[in-house]
Amino acid sequence: MAKTKSKARKSKSHNHKKVSHLHKIYKTKRKTKDHDQIHQDLKLKNAHELLNQAIEHDMPGAAQNYCVHCARYFIDEIALKEHFRTKLHKRRMKALETEPYTQEEANRAAGIGCFVAPKKFDIKTQPDKQKLEKIFEETVDKDNII
Repeated sequence: MAKTKSKARKSKSHNHKKVSHLHKIYKTKRKTKDHDQIHQDLKLKNAHELLNQAIEHDMPGAAQNYCVHCARYFIDEIALKEHFRTKLHKRRMKALETEPYTQEEANRAAGIGCFVAPKKFDIKTQPDKQKLEKIFEETVDKDNII
């Protein structure tokens, strides 16, 4: 019997060659704002602008039902109120209780300066539009967090 050479096997590295570029697309497709950006949005002036947006038909619910804490639009008021009871919203609220990460904190972690514990904020679910209007009119300092 004559021995035959075995056929060369195809390398496994070629199997998923076209998938690698899709990873970044899928990872960033539904990316929401970072915590430091949301802390800026929670200031009363910015929150008032976000909750009272002009009607835009390209957005879900014509951009009228927005969760400031999660940076998400919802179809109607019922869906928004149901979202307030979900675990995702409660997790985001808990994450927003700590002070956002800053360059000063990065310097302290690198050994420049002394450690200072991050501040805790008392974050509550956003009020209705009527309540927010009332708070906005009564408050002098518009940089307070809602």
